Amino acid sequence: MPIAVKDNICIGPHLYHDGDRRGYGGPTTCASRFLENYHSPYTATAVQRLINAGAVVLGKTNMDEFGMGSSTEHSIFGATRNPHDVTRVAGGSSGGSAAAVAAGICPVALGSDTGGSIRQPASHCGVVGFKPTYGRVSRYGLVAYASSLDQIGTLTTNASDAALVASIMSGEDPHDSTTARHVTPIAAAVAPMPAPHSNQTASPLRVGVPQQAFHAANHPDVTRILNETIQRLRACGVEIVDVQLPMTDYGIAAYYIVAAAEASSNLARFDGVRFGSRAHPLAETETQPDIDSFYRANRTAGFGLEVQKRIMLGTYVLSSGYYNAYYNRACRVRQLIINDYHTIFGAMGCHAVLMPASPGPAFKLGEKADDPLAMYLEDVYTVGVNLAGLPAIAVPAGAAPNEGLQLPIGMQLVAPAMREDHLFTLATALSAAAQS
Repeated sequence: MPIAVKDNICIGPHLYHDGDRRGYGGPTTCASRFLENYHSPYTATAVQRLINAGAVVLGKTNMDEFGMGSSTEHSIFGATRNPHDVTRVAGGSSGGSAAAVAAGICPVALGSDTGGSIRQPASHCGVVGFKPTYGRVSRYGLVAYASSLDQIGTLTTNASDAALVASIMSGEDPHDSTTARHVTPIAAAVAPMPAPHSNQTASPLRVGVPQQAFHAANHPDVTRILNETIQRLRACGVEIVDVQLPMTDYGIAAYYIVAAAEASSNLARFDGVRFGSRAHPLAETETQPDIDSFYRANRTAGFGLEVQKRIMLGTYVLSSGYYNAYYNRACRVRQLIINDYHTIFGAMGCHAVLMPASPGPAFKLGEKADDPLAMYLEDVYTVGVNLAGLPAIAVPAGAAPNEGLQLPIGMQLVAPAMREDHLFTLATALSAAAQS
């Protein structure tokens, strides 16, 4: 199977040997000037497992620099355009992978999801975007942005391919201490559901729909398609339950504090000495070199403005006098979000939660460039899932008519930890219902 790989996932040289033919051995740039000439000496565990199973890597896909963005406009290679309307964004930060699958370049592409970076572009491009439970797939070889949030996942044309690829990537990895020792098999656990209006026994699955999913800020077509998706699930025999996720509006603030704090720490290694390009010519003959100027010049030239902004924010919230006011408070909100999901999956007995993957369809290129808050709110429905470490999948659910075009809109399903089988069962049923 030919696959594409997001450019923050390391691939080493000489992956395949077939006479004179060799596989991808190009750079791993993270779409940043800091790593524009970096060639990884090793391959990420997730990619290597796919290669061992017969996958062929076509190449790397564009992304927001170091995964920091929701539009794939923050890249040294330029913006990725949406195949459904080239004047619009593909979403981000895995926009290149989503666009490659949507355009038919490859059936599968790998992405990374820190706060919605797989599910939001999947929604905008009309493909299936899967983020596994934190710890199911090894992060070894994924260039770290926020280590407690990052996960490697998939973008595919259907849920079956996502389940197959995820089952191959899953499992404990001695290179990553955060991987789970025992993971529930995915592909074998996916059970079929009755087709809509069939005479088969109704499924016992219960899906919670949060009141917060019907936010006034939603595009009208998002709310319409959410209601249509609820009706499709009911037609499949799914029980729909009204639930509450009261921390939804606080998730963005908590996420951008926690993620920025971890980014500040993770990206400290990029200094022009051990990693990255060097902009400041530090002479070896200098007896008292100006180290501050050296680091400042390298990091200013190497990092884009969005990355610089998040590093500074993260350094600020971790600094003395602000740690308790910001970072500790964000961690407490994170726990409240986890508690909300525990209530839904535990006391209320829900097998999954349904909500939009994004509050609107793909927006115009440059439309939100001067409004960072509007850009951050693109992830309002996705960041809580990463904060809680849960699995989620975005599936095409409908389209918004616009200027003679149909802009895809996806819906998101969230399941308890390690219960990806619920996601794939429901996603397969929704796809069949949408086509009937």
